[in-house]
Amino acid sequence: MQPLSRFFSPRAIAVIGGGTWCESVVRQCRATGFTGPIWPVHPKRSDVGGLPAYPDLASLPATPDAAFIGVNRDLSVQIAGELSAMGCGGAVCFAAGFSEAVSELADGDELQTKLVEAAGEMRLLGPNCYGIVNALDGVALWPDRHGLSPCEKGVAVIGQSSNVLINLTMQRRGLPLATVVAAGNQAQTSMADLGIALLEDPRITALGLHIEGISDLPAFEALAAHAADLGKPIAALRVGASEQAQAAAVSHTASLTGSDAGARALLRRLGIAQVETPSELVETLKILHVTGGLRSARIASASCSGGEASLMADMGAISGVDYPPLDDAQKTGLRAVLGPKVALANPLDYNTYIWGNEDALTAAFTALCDTGADLGMGCVVVDYPRTDRFEAPDYDQVLRAVAKTQKATGTPMAMVSLLAEGLPEPVARQALELGIVPLCGMGDALRAIRASVLAPNARNARPEPVTQPVNGCSAPRIFSEAEAKALLSQAGIRVPRSLQADRAESAGSCATEIGFPVVLKGEGIAHKTEAGAVVLNLASSDEVTQAAAKMPATSFLVEEMITGTVAELIVGVTRDPAHGFVLTLGLGGILTELIRDTASVLIPASRDDIRAALQSLRTAPLLSGYRGRPGADIEAVIDTVMALQSLVQTHAGALHEIEINPLICRAAGAVAADALIRMEEVK
Repeated sequence: MQPLSRFFSPRAIAVIGGGTWCESVVRQCRATGFTGPIWPVHPKRSDVGGLPAYPDLASLPATPDAAFIGVNRDLSVQIAGELSAMGCGGAVCFAAGFSEAVSELADGDELQTKLVEAAGEMRLLGPNCYGIVNALDGVALWPDRHGLSPCEKGVAVIGQSSNVLINLTMQRRGLPLATVVAAGNQAQTSMADLGIALLEDPRITALGLHIEGISDLPAFEALAAHAADLGKPIAALRVGASEQAQAAAVSHTASLTGSDAGARALLRRLGIAQVETPSELVETLKILHVTGGLRSARIASASCSGGEASLMADMGAISGVDYPPLDDAQKTGLRAVLGPKVALANPLDYNTYIWGNEDALTAAFTALCDTGADLGMGCVVVDYPRTDRFEAPDYDQVLRAVAKTQKATGTPMAMVSLLAEGLPEPVARQALELGIVPLCGMGDALRAIRASVLAPNARNARPEPVTQPVNGCSAPRIFSEAEAKALLSQAGIRVPRSLQADRAESAGSCATEIGFPVVLKGEGIAHKTEAGAVVLNLASSDEVTQAAAKMPATSFLVEEMITGTVAELIVGVTRDPAHGFVLTLGLGGILTELIRDTASVLIPASRDDIRAALQSLRTAPLLSGYRGRPGADIEAVIDTVMALQSLVQTHAGALHEIEINPLICRAAGAVAADALIRMEEVK
């Protein structure tokens, strides 16, 4: 394939087509600063966008390095073939009506295949995309407005929605955007291909992704590995958490979105920062651009307002950042600067005693953010007044003091505004020039700080997710609980002792054989609790027989009653068509769906992955011993999860879904009290 570097930084450009969009490409190239030749091509027009037009590609004075194909979808295939034959480096295919439109156009997939075949070794971007703006080299193969301006280095952003990218380029938060690329259908050149090529440019500092679907897992893993090798972080904004978003993404990009849990688990495994909103993406990329990523979410905060300090504390707790208590050295340094009237804490309200004194501000911030505090970032809260009404030279003293603090302590520093407009773009740019991160809006800032904490480089612990297709030999069926538990037991998972009974009277005899107390369950009922098909703690044969007679079932499972419960977990695995098998852990029992306290990882997962997932639960204290209660046998819990994972891998070609709920966690051991398996017949 032609190198993408030639396409991204062309010496000569061809624009094929004569509509408004093509005229805009010509004008945008010149407006963005491209100084090389631009050759419009149109068989009937004498000029396009103010430049002389050539009647066909054969009449061009030389081979273009990059081209914009702005004709209808059928003609686009022909033009792509002609450009490839003449040795063009790459082309943007603007036309729609390919794989993203198969519900309306039956030949969309077929035509997209022909387009890729025609492109051959020429790089093809799209189809159904706007193209690329490269502010580093003044290139704009882009048929619309954009907000980029020339820069020497900055971040790159790749997305599948051209309009979202346009809006991101219009940000006024100081983010140095160097390049934006619309990937479109990714028929030939994937988002991962584009990301790898962009990160190889030494002028690109970090990569942002707006993801609607991941269609090539190995390529995406290669992107993450390459970014780790280069020490350049990636942040991703992924859509698809809602059913509506998943439906929209499939129709728009012709790629699988998969489950939200699976996508999050994949990005986490690959060490890619995850954000929830476009503004968080912008703020996170600013942090990554300046710092390359943070080592922790431990921060120190300073403001001259108690209200702002309280907001930082409250919003930080929600966002997942940590404010470590001040140590003795910090307190001594701060007290020397602030005097006895200021209460010392983190977040700090340094009051207004030192406002206007740049040296005192520097001393206070330096004492707070000294390297001995082991901080991920230091934050100073300040909102500039409106420049159309006030001059505020004293606010610049804060900025300079923050810059001096960073130089003195080595701690990454940020200016944080309460409102997004509190740091105007000129101030944000000035902060970046000083190596300070301007974070616009307190909520976005704190979430961006949390997102920017780099995951340990665990490339050796990033095995490819299990994505083996199902056999398809038979329709999957739901195994009975007895069958499911037998399979779990064969895998080494502890299950209760049990016997099956085909009538109420024999259920009592089975209970006597097992030993009391017992649990009685009606077979063939999915949600037993709601249906009244489970009774706990039965202490005699008569109680079992009477309970069985009242159940809406004709056969029964009698089990030993598991006692000594410390906590109940749900451990489930589902087949995700886009990301492989997704393992979910969370609070189990009848409250699972109500509480929704879960964490997900991709299979295969390591013991450390499982341990970290358990520790991330809000209800994790129940496992470690809450308010004097005994803790659970965590190693036994992890043993159970690892055994379940092995079972999934063994039956990867047949399994659709497996769930243990609850897994009863005890002070010694863990027991799978209930299980569900949906699988094709095991051969």
